[in-house]
Amino acid sequence: MPDDVHRQGKTIAEIKEGDSLTVTESISERDLLIYLGLTNDNNPLYIQNEYAQKLGHAGPVVPPVLLSGIITSSVSKLLPGPGSEVVNFSANFIRPVYHDEIVTFSFEVIKVDTMKEVVMISVEGSNRQNERVLDSVVMARPPRQQD
Repeated sequence: MPDDVHRQGKTIAEIKEGDSLTVTESISERDLLIYLGLTNDNNPLYIQNEYAQKLGHAGPVVPPVLLSGIITSSVSKLLPGPGSEVVNFSANFIRPVYHDEIVTFSFEVIKVDTMKEVVMISVEGSNRQNERVLDSVVMARPPRQQD
């Protein structure tokens, strides 16, 4: 299949500070089991209700790296989109996210650096109660203009 049939995300010239995106996800039991199987992560905090409650949680929590994956895949798929590369990522996990909880991720381009050909994207994640569950900053290199 020729390369030109694939959709390309926004280039550095097409992105503006203030561009935004909202993504809402629910992390199901199935999603968690796939993640745990792929990574061989058997932390009981992620899968055992009784164990998580002994530690003061309402139930098993979603692994932070799974939430990070939702953020980076949104950058790859949507903003800037296909062809983007994440070059730096930082996150603060403020409160736990529980199984089957709905999380809304709000993305906003906060800086466009044309010299370095990167964009900085701020991400806030909130649960159903509108409580912040995470803050993140992603630096991504948008796809270059195809000739």
